[in-house]
Amino acid sequence: MTQLQPDYLLETDYLREGAHSIAGVDEVGRGPIAGPVTAAAVVLDAENLPTGLNDSKKLSARKREQLFDQIMRTSVVSIAHASVDEIDDLNILYASHLAMVRACNGLPIRPSVALIDGNLVPQDLGLKAVPVVKGDARSLSIAAASIVAKVTRDRLMVDLAQQYPGYGWSQNAGYPTKAHLEALRDIGVTPHHRRSFRPVHNILYQVKS
Repeated sequence: MTQLQPDYLLETDYLREGAHSIAGVDEVGRGPIAGPVTAAAVVLDAENLPTGLNDSKKLSARKREQLFDQIMRTSVVSIAHASVDEIDDLNILYASHLAMVRACNGLPIRPSVALIDGNLVPQDLGLKAVPVVKGDARSLSIAAASIVAKVTRDRLMVDLAQQYPGYGWSQNAGYPTKAHLEALRDIGVTPHHRRSFRPVHNILYQVKS
């Protein structure tokens, strides 16, 4: 089975139609039980595309870091988060969309079109938004956004791991690995754990009981 490889065809089509700039938008952090959800919006320079862009999940950490530096040097980038409290208040889907809206609003230029990874587009985006299923494997702009969001969030979780040792966040980025769940039971719930997520909710409920 041939794997999808991202290209710049979607972007080129919109540019030919008269769009002045295209933003790729992606988020990371829906699955973790700790930490924020992070989104990035990236407008690539069509004349200076970083080499090796791909879905961040298909790249090594070292390659992501190298591409992150290239993207930040050559592209227009905005990064935004939705907090743990916002995730618990809104639910993870709406919090992810909120982070995407914030990332788009943070761009110093207003893109003509936003290519959004997934099959849904955030409300209140205020610009033309196009959902792209498996977008990080199809669009170079979305792939770049996935890399920026992933590297940014991983660095943030490494920083939080220094403040809250024992949960392995520098390795698991807040995902519910066996070691993280054991630490959650043994050490307890931190302010950075998502209380609306079942493993955290269940522990809190047991404590109250």
